[in-house]
Amino acid sequence: MLDIKSKLKRQIEILGITLSQNFPSPLNTFDLADMFKVEELTIKRDLQDLRASGIDMHSVRRKGICLTNNLPEQKIRELIQQYSALSYSDGFVEKSTMLFVKRLREKALANMVTLQMCIDTNREAMIDYEKESEELEFGRAICPVLIFELDNYWRVLAVNEGKLKQFHLNKIIEVRISNKNFKPIAKENIEEVFKYSWRSWLGPDKYNIKLRFSPQWAERLRPKQLMDTETLTECADGSIVYETTVNSLEEIAGWIVTRGRGVVVLEPEVLREKVIKLAKEVLDNYD
Repeated sequence: MLDIKSKLKRQIEILGITLSQNFPSPLNTFDLADMFKVEELTIKRDLQDLRASGIDMHSVRRKGICLTNNLPEQKIRELIQQYSALSYSDGFVEKSTMLFVKRLREKALANMVTLQMCIDTNREAMIDYEKESEELEFGRAICPVLIFELDNYWRVLAVNEGKLKQFHLNKIIEVRISNKNFKPIAKENIEEVFKYSWRSWLGPDKYNIKLRFSPQWAERLRPKQLMDTETLTECADGSIVYETTVNSLEEIAGWIVTRGRGVVVLEPEVLREKVIKLAKEVLDNYD
């Protein structure tokens, strides 16, 4: 089973490398064999398998290995689904991939593969990134450590300027592998980053919160675990008192407002005030 997974992952990475234009050109079967530490015959069989699946890859004189046909959008989505399942432990979300491919098409697969290869080899990546102001920042150096999906977006967790940050893959226009290596972050340290994150916020702050969920919300909540550190107290009326620790009051306040009736802040008071303020601002849209 492991051999099959390695084979499928390698084949998609061969395609991603070909699409990315991120490696010395032209690449031939000997180069790929050296890159993946396999026999050249194995690479030739990989190319045959890719062609059999409708991906027209050939070795062209003076151009090396090339993709000779355009990939349909649906095919790119299927490949990213397969690659994410082979590479990441997080659940796959189709909408995230649909938005990703719609924005970047072939570059979506190329960039994801290049970033994952940087993660696997502890190599720094240079990215061209679209900032919130819609300006392009060229050549930002990042040390990618994890690709994950959240809130309808694929993201990469990376060290940039000495801090852990996350970047939307939808906004990464180009990825290039640099010659610099970086020291990998221990898995337990990565898990610690998300331990107190309600959704996606990264930060060192910690806030103890207490919420009351109505009986209707309690029914939905009981089968689920929202945080690693949480306690639930059943009340006589069927409601639940929920306690946990988060790293952002703004993030949890936004979530509470979107739940509507039945979720009440008990502690702290500053969170209660933030929820009331947000709710009033929402109502102001309908005045």
